[in-house]
Amino acid sequence: MTLSERIPPTPAPGGTTTGGRDATATGDAGGAAAGGRDATAIVFPGMGPSSFAEVGKFLLLDPYARKRLAEADEALGYSVFDRFRTSEEDYSVHSQIAFLVNSMAMADRAVDTLGLSPTVCTGPSFGQKAAAAFVGSLPFADVVRLTADLARCEEEYFSGAYEDVVTHSFVRTPQERLDEILAGFDDRGAWYDVSGRLDAGFHMLSVREKELDGLKAAISAAGGYSMYSMRPPVHAAAFKELRHKAEEEVFGAYELADPGMPVVADQDGTVVRDVAGMRTMMLDTFDRPIHWPSVVESLKGLGVGTVCVTGPDNLFHRLDLTKDSFEVHTVGLPKKRSRERERRA
Repeated sequence: MTLSERIPPTPAPGGTTTGGRDATATGDAGGAAAGGRDATAIVFPGMGPSSFAEVGKFLLLDPYARKRLAEADEALGYSVFDRFRTSEEDYSVHSQIAFLVNSMAMADRAVDTLGLSPTVCTGPSFGQKAAAAFVGSLPFADVVRLTADLARCEEEYFSGAYEDVVTHSFVRTPQERLDEILAGFDDRGAWYDVSGRLDAGFHMLSVREKELDGLKAAISAAGGYSMYSMRPPVHAAAFKELRHKAEEEVFGAYELADPGMPVVADQDGTVVRDVAGMRTMMLDTFDRPIHWPSVVESLKGLGVGTVCVTGPDNLFHRLDLTKDSFEVHTVGLPKKRSRERERRA
């Protein structure tokens, strides 16, 4: 089951439900732009679990993906495709690089064939990496190497710290009910860290794995719905040492530049316009939670009425907050039915 298949319909006023309304890969709109906001933002999505079976064919056949894949191979000195094909983990280094390649390839397609000309960029969570390449803060080859270096850095860190921690995502849980759940953690002295808020009632919480079943039960009792548990965990204040490790062992080898357009930081909606801000934003991802509502408010403040989500996104373009705030276009992987028709042909 993919992450998108785990997202239930969102309750609408009056007790009815509305399913996620996806724009097509050709750029059809999924909403109505707000009056007076005519700027366009490009959004690089956070990484969801994906398998070689889902994206391997795209990497081989899509001309934009092939070009970016060749650049990644040259940057690393080996075939990313071959290593991704044998990878068994959702977030292995080669899965991450494949996701980065596909995100950049779809941005290339949007610029070349759809005439995308954004004036603002954002990249929640893993999407920061593609965003850094798109705005020119790092060459794509450097972003590929940085991704591989950070994956190894995180693997080393979590092999000796917080080995039993996962980041759990869940929806339909109002803040007051979440507060009650967290009070229960506090009462029994159980550790947790808030790792993100994506929409009203949509949260990410890092907990020790032994607490996960109890958390899921509490979410269900509150009327919520559990989605996906991520390992390694992400965006937790407890991971300050990981931040320091990444800064000292990885980022020192890369020279960032000022972004070519404003970048909205996914932690608090800060508008980043210089190299110092880019570096801070990319380090903040380790120990500060993501907060998508702040990103949306900043984009609106910058006059953005249209967002184009370019990458294998099963989440951000489907959030009610995104759809209610912007005209939404997506440039992503071919739909499952399209792939099935291709196989039959």
